[in-house]
Amino acid sequence: MCGITGWVDFSRDLTTESGTLDAMVRTLIRRGPDAGGGWLDTHAALGHRRLAIIDLEGGAQPMATPERGPRGDLPRAVISYGGEIYNYRELRGELSLYGHRFATSSDTEVALRAYLQWGADFVHRLNGMYSIAIWDTAREELLLVRDRLGVKPLYYHPTPGGVLFGSEPKAILANPLVRPSASAEELCDVLLFLRTPGRVPLRGMRELRPGHLLRVGREGLREERYWALEARPHTDDLPTTIATVRELLDDIVPRQMVADVPLVALLSGGLDSSTVTALAQRVRAAEGGRISTFAVDFTGHSENFRGDPIRPTPDGPYARAVAEHVGSAHHTITLDRARLLDPAVRRTVLAAWDLPFNFADLDVSLHQLFAAVREHATVALSGEGADEVFGGYLWFSDPVARAAETFPWLELGAHRGLDPGALFRPWFVEGIDLAAYQADLYRGALAEVPRLDGEGPEERRTRELGYLTLTRWLPILLDKKDRMGMANGLEGRVPFCDHRLVEYLFNVPWAMKTCTGQEKGLLREAAADLLPQSVLRRTKAAYPSIQDPAYDRGLIAGLTAAAVGHDAPLAGYLDPEAVRRLTHKTTTGTLSEFERILLESTVRLGDWLSTYGVDLDLGPDRLTL
Repeated sequence: MCGITGWVDFSRDLTTESGTLDAMVRTLIRRGPDAGGGWLDTHAALGHRRLAIIDLEGGAQPMATPERGPRGDLPRAVISYGGEIYNYRELRGELSLYGHRFATSSDTEVALRAYLQWGADFVHRLNGMYSIAIWDTAREELLLVRDRLGVKPLYYHPTPGGVLFGSEPKAILANPLVRPSASAEELCDVLLFLRTPGRVPLRGMRELRPGHLLRVGREGLREERYWALEARPHTDDLPTTIATVRELLDDIVPRQMVADVPLVALLSGGLDSSTVTALAQRVRAAEGGRISTFAVDFTGHSENFRGDPIRPTPDGPYARAVAEHVGSAHHTITLDRARLLDPAVRRTVLAAWDLPFNFADLDVSLHQLFAAVREHATVALSGEGADEVFGGYLWFSDPVARAAETFPWLELGAHRGLDPGALFRPWFVEGIDLAAYQADLYRGALAEVPRLDGEGPEERRTRELGYLTLTRWLPILLDKKDRMGMANGLEGRVPFCDHRLVEYLFNVPWAMKTCTGQEKGLLREAAADLLPQSVLRRTKAAYPSIQDPAYDRGLIAGLTAAAVGHDAPLAGYLDPEAVRRLTHKTTTGTLSEFERILLESTVRLGDWLSTYGVDLDLGPDRLTL
């Protein structure tokens, strides 16, 4: 895992821009605390920060080929790469048969040699999570590549002479060619709690979409899709389907445990993380060891726990039961309210995001959990992706969500009081036309869904929900995991996001996915011999949230700072009466889940506008911060 950045410009000599490249690279030091480097030529500059995982002594980047290009004074190709290629050993063996020789044991060199052998088609041979930049000196072309599910981030910003790119927006913003600005359209993306592939709430900046590559040459930029979900008939019976899922997981988890540094597992006691943990412990046991597992809790949480539809049971007892059952070395990281409200911690979380997305207290607590885990390990396995591929979310079965003519999680949120514009003045919400924007995004997303001839309406709708969840919801969770982990130099690996498993499960009928009469029944059957019965029967519970009225009261100061005062970033846009009502409610009890999301998202937006000096252009009345 690493951070990559760079600059291609055919209108200037970049060999004089080493200072700018260094500034871009320095922004990514948390992603790569172990080493850094840069490579410059006339029209290309590549930068890198390294978190050493495989081949700790070798694998330094940017990495250049020993073969020379047509000029003779330059390498044939140079790579800056972040992530992990899980099948790099097999690829290395295949490339050796073609005559390639290797100077390191790193997967970076395998990716570079694969490009030399197969050109851009090498992407079809990769299994992993990655963001890759390759400068081809013979073609004078930059190739940017992002993994199929978008586990690893990659952003770019076109310029008149080429492009700027980076693992995080901060690397691009470090270049003086870019000034952060946003219009009403970018603000809509933030308020709607959506991640639309390719879109970034900064004008001119783009996210390279999952499963896509970008070619940058003298003729301009061209983005191409190299992978997409496909609709196919599912011909396996139920026993075969269960066996296939298990065979895939038995292959995926060991692949994702390859590392030359300590590796642990995150264990909530839910079905997903427990399955990964159990399989990982089997690998460790075969090696004569134990895997360490980590869970999060809050001071007083277990003693004062109040169940709700989203979190019906506390995690602690189930996590401990799994650890005892499989034999892992278990640790619980306990966080307190003061730490989650610490302004320094919250500034660090915002700096990790670079963008005004938020998850109430969840991303702050995840950041602190990862900070603690990093004291023990550099790599952590987790269970993200299982709810998306096995259909674990409520909206797959809830009649209201299934019938919704919008994104199902927004429909369920609306029914529980989530109103993205609730704290803003009515004229502002109407002016940016949030409802129309949401409708347009939904129509565009539905138009992408692959169809299968002969599917009935229920199965067709289930396929739509699966596609929307994988492409518009999962990226939110993957972004959160990546930003909070890499801000601490911790690499997160997500076995359920292996593209082979995703492709297979996308076409499994709903009746098979719920074969036990419970959500994710198919996974429960595939893991039946791995876990205690209490976990196999446990109803889904979301990542834990702090339940403390004092925490909500501690947030109000941030909302006030965003709402009032001459220099307040959102002054004039927030509705004082709505802010007053929410403030009053925090003095009488705990906010609901969605009220807290609304509160935190507004505070985060205000902090982001101020911290990043964003030019906010909302039409005739332009506000510069």
